Amino acid sequence: NEEIEEMDSFMYQTVGSKMVNAIADCMELPLFRRPIIGKALNQGLEYESSEGDEVEDLLRLLQDVKEQVPGIEAVSCGAILSTYQRNRVEDVCSRLGLVSLAYMWQRDQREVLHEMIDNGIEAILVKIASMGLKTSMLGQSLARLTTKFDDLYDEFGFHVCGEGGEYETITLDMPLFKKRIVVDRVEVVLHDDVPFAPVAFLKILDFHLEVKSQP
Repeated sequence: NEEIEEMDSFMYQTVGSKMVNAIADCMELPLFRRPIIGKALNQGLEYESSEGDEVEDLLRLLQDVKEQVPGIEAVSCGAILSTYQRNRVEDVCSRLGLVSLAYMWQRDQREVLHEMIDNGIEAILVKIASMGLKTSMLGQSLARLTTKFDDLYDEFGFHVCGEGGEYETITLDMPLFKKRIVVDRVEVVLHDDVPFAPVAFLKILDFHLEVKSQP
């Protein structure tokens, strides 16, 4: 449900989910979607199939993908440090005969962050939930916040790629995009006004796509 901006999910980012169709459009790639019905019922580090768990929604989505794209062989997982998430993706893949690819697993987060920026990924913060982050940072680019993230890492071990749930982003442009996303109008929503670590997200009200000029 795109009207739900924030869900209590251990697996999925829901803030900014209304942008997913636009991201697929920018890459000119097919998109497969399915509503998240389950909850995080099995919260242990290891995962066993549990009816009603949100992980089973991923299983059903990938079953749909396999039916429509029979040649699919693998699933890319962006986990860097989250064993919780990686184990669940691997469990689903093993049940469907797919390979789970986790190319960034246990890489240095600062190195990954700088690589993404250096390679032209333009992403903005759409959610904050950590000490050291302020609502004024919502809508700012990762490139602009890198120095601040590095300072927070030196101060208390902040996960600069947000692997601890410190923040979430939406990508507006990257080399794979044929178009770029331009955000026109937003609203900041304060979810939990904790003085030392406020939880807030950016509600994107309007945006449009721009065709990129060919290099």
